[in-house]
Amino acid sequence: MAVNDISLAQAHAAIVAAQAKATEINTKMDIAVVDAGGNLKAFARMDGAWLGSIDISIKKAKTSRMFDMPTGAIGKLSQPGGPLYQIEVSNGGLITFPGGVPIKDAKGNVIGAIGVSGSSVENDHAVAEAGASAVK
Repeated sequence: MAVNDISLAQAHAAIVAAQAKATEINTKMDIAVVDAGGNLKAFARMDGAWLGSIDISIKKAKTSRMFDMPTGAIGKLSQPGGPLYQIEVSNGGLITFPGGVPIKDAKGNVIGAIGVSGSSVENDHAVAEAGASAVK
């Protein structure tokens, strides 16, 4: 494991925290964690979560890691006339609406990202934030 890469224990902590937040707000989520290279590190599909959200959660995590910012922020920049207009068609397809959040270590270095899908984008973002915040 590289120094600036998320560990399996950290990825698991993010999944557990995200699942707890999803349960708290009464929703079922697909939760993906990618490492510093954007590769899938951990994944959980809560019982009853949408099948179509599996791919979306993974792409949200990858998108967030590729650009080291929340996917909702990328979405704001990719509107027509914006500086990142049509970025979602790059890199084999990106997701540019909320639910992807970078995961940082104690020093503020990006070590991975979490992507969550299965509810409203507001809920997706809240669950992703809870997962990212659990990583120390």
